Amino acid sequence: MMLEGVPFAAIEWNSIPVEELPGEKGVARSRTHQSREFRVRMVEYSAGYVADHWCTKGHIVLRLRGEFLSRHKDGSTRSIRAGMSYIVGEAKVPHRSSSEGGATLFIVD
Repeated sequence: MMLEGVPFAAIEWNSIPVEELPGEKGVARSRTHQSREFRVRMVEYSAGYVADHWCTKGHIVLRLRGEFLSRHKDGSTRSIRAGMSYIVGEAKVPHRSSSEGGATLFIVD
């Protein structure tokens, strides 16, 4: 990821409207800051959330609160706990998230 030419931007997350994205179960509430080169998101998953799709987008993810599972199309899973991050490349590992008790993530893609 090249951040050349990207101007300084302070993001006031509470001023960004929330977009509600229903999952197979539960809901993801996302606040998104979009630039030309990338987007950054603050996403809150409700308790019992299960994504409704396999994602193939590349991400850098920091888990801020709660715990969630990243389920991979090959059948493997990764538990992402407090203070953990994960990185996945574009179209490398189809994945979908779920959270039993809810979680908040900071995502760059």
